[in-house]
Amino acid sequence: MENRKSYALPIAMMFCLLAMISFVTGFQNPFGVIVKNQFGVSNFMSQLGNFANFIAYAFMGIPAGMMLKRIGYKKTALWAIAVGFAGVLVMFLSGVAASFGIYLTGAFVAGFSMCMLNTVVNPMLNTLGGGGKRGNQLIQFGGACNSIAATIVPVLVGYLMGDVAKATIRDGNPALFIAMGIFALAFIVLSFVSIPEPYVERNEPQRSQYGPMSFRHFRLGIIAIFIYVGVEVAIPSIANLYMTQTAEAGGLAMPAAIAGTLCGTYWFLMFVGRLVGGLLGGKVSPKLMLGTVLSIAAVFVLLAMFLPSGITVKMPVFRADISFGLEDVPLPIMFLILCGLCTSVMWGGIFNLAVEGLGKYTAMGSGIFMVMVCGGGILPALQGWIADMTSNYISSFWVVFAGIIYMLFFALVGSRNVNKEIPTE
Repeated sequence: MENRKSYALPIAMMFCLLAMISFVTGFQNPFGVIVKNQFGVSNFMSQLGNFANFIAYAFMGIPAGMMLKRIGYKKTALWAIAVGFAGVLVMFLSGVAASFGIYLTGAFVAGFSMCMLNTVVNPMLNTLGGGGKRGNQLIQFGGACNSIAATIVPVLVGYLMGDVAKATIRDGNPALFIAMGIFALAFIVLSFVSIPEPYVERNEPQRSQYGPMSFRHFRLGIIAIFIYVGVEVAIPSIANLYMTQTAEAGGLAMPAAIAGTLCGTYWFLMFVGRLVGGLLGGKVSPKLMLGTVLSIAAVFVLLAMFLPSGITVKMPVFRADISFGLEDVPLPIMFLILCGLCTSVMWGGIFNLAVEGLGKYTAMGSGIFMVMVCGGGILPALQGWIADMTSNYISSFWVVFAGIIYMLFFALVGSRNVNKEIPTE
């Protein structure tokens, strides 16, 4: 018991870092609507902020894993926070210069930071929990903090936008100032926090013929995480575009503030799902949890694609004043928003199953894992391109459905460790 109590502060710090990751990453969804209207770009180009943010993971994932091994959790996290502050500052400057290019640069730099932070917090929580059910439980609780921040961003920026047709990047400045303040405060606090360093190499590393890619379940898991992050981001992002476009373009012509509350509700439901997942994580296996939510998500996406948008229902939504109220919501949109309950626990479940049994290869495995988070930029851009080509937002959700089916395969079949003969000590 003494040992576990000593981990309370580092666990709390990891939870805070997870909230920061989501707050900054979440900018790209509502800002996609802003830049689409401010610069008159296509649906595909409106998703380039997401693309720039997540493609940075492809460049930084492996270097971040190497940093974790060489300088440890704390120094890697401090570097990540400093880079994150710089990225948000560049996004702010893009509003001053009214430049789409500078905005994308800021999103790209911020992506480096998010990758580095993710490389730290996920293996740290899994390790402090001892892997297995307890490790998954801590990741789910951390994910709940992540979802709270994600809930606030689209609601806040949607409120700041006002009239979507007139909104500019500068309208989102208060949210950017909050992010820079959070980064500055986190840097100061983390400087004084003591964090265990289980993977940092004190001596020259010995070469091994094995690595994380030697494990079949890990290889299949990194494909699953590529798809998962794309699905998680694409659902609210493309739904936001669909809701805010004109009726002539096949959209619903909702005010940006209402669309923002619905996207915020998606992230709030992710918070609820992760909180419940954390409570159940110590009792339910990650495989069972993941297989169940993926099956439900597949049904929800199919219902969203085939039900008529003319039918509306009253749905409780999370509003900008941090309250709940009823809004008339098209039935397909309701099922897309409800997917937040399902996507909530997928990250923790996939990560836990993919790194189970990796032992000393976990740190580098985490870096490779982060490379595949670039799916959060690629899949929404692909879906946006399909929406452009077909002039139909709803049909583009076949991309999401296909991704869910692969993740279901990984959960039920591909996650089994068939390489137990590989030494991991």
